[in-house]
Amino acid sequence: MELREFSSKISDLITSASKSVVTVFTIVPSIDIFFRYREVRGAGSGFFVKPGLIVTNAHVVMNAREVVVLVPRYGKERAKVLVVDPFRDLALLRVGLRDTEPLPLGDSDKLKVGDLVFAIGSPLGLPGPSVSMGVVSALGRTIAGENIVLEDLVQTDAAINPGNSGGPLINVDGEAVGVATAIIPYAQGIGFAIPINTVKRFIQMIEEFGAVVRAWLGVYVTPLTEEAVKLYELPVSEGVVIVNIVPGSPADKHGLAIGDIIVEANNKPVRKVSDLRAAVEESIGSECVNLKIFRGHKMISKCVPPVVERVY
Repeated sequence: MELREFSSKISDLITSASKSVVTVFTIVPSIDIFFRYREVRGAGSGFFVKPGLIVTNAHVVMNAREVVVLVPRYGKERAKVLVVDPFRDLALLRVGLRDTEPLPLGDSDKLKVGDLVFAIGSPLGLPGPSVSMGVVSALGRTIAGENIVLEDLVQTDAAINPGNSGGPLINVDGEAVGVATAIIPYAQGIGFAIPINTVKRFIQMIEEFGAVVRAWLGVYVTPLTEEAVKLYELPVSEGVVIVNIVPGSPADKHGLAIGDIIVEANNKPVRKVSDLRAAVEESIGSECVNLKIFRGHKMISKCVPPVVERVY
C-alpha cells in the first residue's frame, strides 16, 4: 500500500469513528477552603457503544451535578449518569437520542505490542474530537492512583492529555480497543487505556444484574514474564504472579501468598490479568473460584470464595 493510500485510509477511518465520539462537560459542586460553595467545571470525552448509550471514565463524571455532552451533528444534549464504577474507572451515560452511531468494539485480547492505535477525544477541553497516533507500547500494565489501583491496562505512546479521558483508543480497522483513562504527568509519551473487553464485561454485568457488581479475591497480580521464567528456571511459562494481598481478604484467609503463580482459574488457563478477572466475575453466584497455583516448585489447588459487592 502506498503512503498516500495508507494516509487516505487512516483519514477515512478517523472521520468515521469521530461521529461516535462526544465531549463531556460536567459541573461538580464543591466547598473551598473557606467553606464557600462553588461549582467546578470539568471536561472529558466519551463514545457511543449503543444507540443513546455512552461510555466514559468514572472520574470524568463522578459526583457531577450536571452532565452535558456535545454530540456530533446534534450539538449539546443533557446526559443522565446511569452507572459509575470507580474500581474499573468506567461510567455509562444515557442521552435521549436513538439514531446515534455506536463505535464498533474490537477485541483487546488480540492487541500486540507495536500495533498502531489512535486516541480520539477532546484534549484540554477544546472542541473536538481531535486525534493522535501512536503504538501499543505495553500490555497488562498496573498503575496506582490516590485511592484506586487499575490493572491490565494498555500502555500507548499516542498523546493522551487531560480531556482525552473517556475517549476511545481505536485500531486500524476503526474499532475501539480501549478507553483512554490516565497519563503519567512526569513522564513523556506514556498514556494508558482500559481494554475494551473490560468494557464489554462491564456492560454485560449491568444487563445481567441490573447494577454494577464487583467480585474480588483480594490479590494484585502481574503477568509472568519470559525473563522471570528463565531467571528462576520455572517449569511453567504462563500465569500471573501475586504481588500483593489485601489483609483480611478471601485470598489472605485461604492461604494465598505473595509470589504464588496462578496458572488456572475454573479449569481455564490464566495468561494475563484479564483472564483471572473474568474467571472471578464469572464465579458470581458460585461458592468459590477454583485456582491452580504453582508454589515452591509444586502445583497446589485452592478454592477461594469471592467477595461480591454492589458498587453503584
